[in-house]
Amino acid sequence: MTVDKDSAEPVVHHGLEGVLAFESEVAYIDGHAPELLIRGYDIADLAHHFGYEQMAYLLLCGRVPSADELAGFQAELADLRVLPEPVLDLLRSAPENAHPMAVLRTAVSLLGVFDPNADAIDPDSLLAAAKSLTAKFPTLVAAQTRLQAGREPVAPEGAALGHAANYLYMVDGTAPPEPLRRAFDAALVLYAEHETNASTFACRVVVGTMSDMYSAVVAGLGAIKGPLHGGAIDGAMNMLVEIGSTDRAADYVDAALAAKRKLPGFGHRVYRAGDPRASELREMALEMAAALNGSKGGDSKWFDIAIAAEKRMAETKGIIPNVDYFAAPVLYQLGFPLNLMTNVVASARITGWSAHIIEQYAKNRLIRPRARYTGERGKRLS
Repeated sequence: MTVDKDSAEPVVHHGLEGVLAFESEVAYIDGHAPELLIRGYDIADLAHHFGYEQMAYLLLCGRVPSADELAGFQAELADLRVLPEPVLDLLRSAPENAHPMAVLRTAVSLLGVFDPNADAIDPDSLLAAAKSLTAKFPTLVAAQTRLQAGREPVAPEGAALGHAANYLYMVDGTAPPEPLRRAFDAALVLYAEHETNASTFACRVVVGTMSDMYSAVVAGLGAIKGPLHGGAIDGAMNMLVEIGSTDRAADYVDAALAAKRKLPGFGHRVYRAGDPRASELREMALEMAAALNGSKGGDSKWFDIAIAAEKRMAETKGIIPNVDYFAAPVLYQLGFPLNLMTNVVASARITGWSAHIIEQYAKNRLIRPRARYTGERGKRLS
């Protein structure tokens, strides 16, 4: 809460918009450029040159890994992919109507129960927990995907498959073709970190109390579950399904705009000149569509619909998509159902959350804002 110098009245920044709550070296967003920097590197550069393991190392360790450091890091993650059996039992026993993000949130909390160092907050223990969660999140989400389809989870492969390839292997049971792995790897890189969004802030608030890392991550999951945050990707794919074909895209967009309905996947709270992640993922999505068209049984239908709707929005409103818009058909085509896409986003964001959690512990101050009181005063019971 700040005070206006002229009126001496408290100024309320609704939603804390524009408020700088702490200093960070993890990420920077310029919504007007637009620009997203991760540890000083432009997100487009990272998406073109990095796989997810390199991105994770950069976030968690603060620097680009050498070849030997990367190999060691990849081996560590591969060794940490297996879930404790009680966690798998939880996934199997969850009610069919349970929200997939609620199940994921509960599973991560259970992982904390089985970590004997869960309450340790020294740098080495925090990094170890971050690596474990980074490795296990894909195993959790892939298992959820298969169980929802009535199939048993596929055990993770060893170091023979990288992070993204192993993730898709656990979903489908086969190693993915290179264009599909590349598109998915790019999506994971693009979703890994996004500055002080609602879920990251939730993580830092919990850490501010000196609680444990698992509690902070569970708070992040609770925040990203919401439809105004990570849940937005589900709406984007639902819209493409509703449109159904390219020849209906223009009419659908026109009708939505006439009814003053917001189209999922377009616009962003911070970016005013477009989401820099979206253009990168758009190119990956187009490469993936071309690969599907060239393969037996391949189908680029959802990408074609997305392009048609994007074109109509540009013609009528000049609004360009955010990252969720093209991530949705990428994930759907890779076998992730509509109601599990936010889970995939969370499985990428775990490294960004972890970087902020580690940073908050290192220079902590309790995050404790005030509220402007608007209630009554002077009331008495007698």
